[in-house]
Amino acid sequence: MENSLRNLGINEKARITSITVNGEMSRRLRDMGLVPGTEVKVVGRAPLKDPVALRLRDFTLTLRNNEADCIMVEKMEESNE
Repeated sequence: MENSLRNLGINEKARITSITVNGEMSRRLRDMGLVPGTEVKVVGRAPLKDPVALRLRDFTLTLRNNEADCIMVEKMEESNE
């Protein structure tokens, strides 16, 4: 089921399915590596829930909630690693 990245909980993993914004913000998100097919994991949130910290491609990235709302994801099943 497709959801916004903002709705993921801490330690949840997902795969990006689409970016729902155009223009400058879309370019900026894609430049940061947030492209369809990329796997992300939520590793933390600020005390007031904004921003959200993500782990992807061996680095950590923080996004504001308004940016996370534009990224549609599909949750991935947890594996026992």
